[in-house]
Amino acid sequence: MANEAKPCPCDIGDTIEYEGLGEEVQIEHIKAYVVKPQASEKAIIVIQDIYGWQLPNTRYMADMLSANGYIAICPDFFVGKEAWRPSDDWSTFQQWLDDKKPTDIKKEVDVVLRYLKEQCGAKHIGVVGFCWGGVATHYIALQYQEIKAGVSVYGIVREREDRFDLKSPTLFIFAENDAVIPLDQVTTLETRLKEKCTADYQVKIFPNQTHGFVHRKREDINPDDKPYIEEARNDMINWLKKYM
Repeated sequence: MANEAKPCPCDIGDTIEYEGLGEEVQIEHIKAYVVKPQASEKAIIVIQDIYGWQLPNTRYMADMLSANGYIAICPDFFVGKEAWRPSDDWSTFQQWLDDKKPTDIKKEVDVVLRYLKEQCGAKHIGVVGFCWGGVATHYIALQYQEIKAGVSVYGIVREREDRFDLKSPTLFIFAENDAVIPLDQVTTLETRLKEKCTADYQVKIFPNQTHGFVHRKREDINPDDKPYIEEARNDMINWLKKYM
């Protein structure tokens, strides 16, 4: 979800019944969910969607990344402010979003990077984000040379003039039938990246999928979605392995 008053069609009813394998910790002024393999110098910052850092779906993805050998951390980038709820009035969404812009997270990113380096021994750090977090991931790829790889899942930075000059290799994953991100915006992103981006990147659109498909357990609802979900998750892992 970018910083626009558009409803996010992620179906919270797809939420995985999942408690998570990690633990919650306090890192300076923010809380975070952390899950660690036995030994790793590689870490992934996992960035939430509008439903917040405690959403089981997002923690499931963090655990999946940890199972692939990464320290995975999902910080509360809303810094204690209430996450969006499916029962909230969508007419108030822009008001809710105004103080939770995904491009206004530098202070929190710096805290998390410091924690990963000093407390976890991470030497190679990447970022994966979904929806709101996809926008945040794109933003981080523009700002942080030290980030080794990013995977932005259904998110586009729209408000910045420098939004195509990526500093780190970034994979962009989109859904063909996304009501939040029309395909013409994806086309524009890819065209501008070809013109201005010197870092490696890939833009991939998954057919017949809707916003939220990668971190939702949609295969329980429609088995036809399962191959696309698995492909997108494999693409994510392979991109991180390639650059980290």
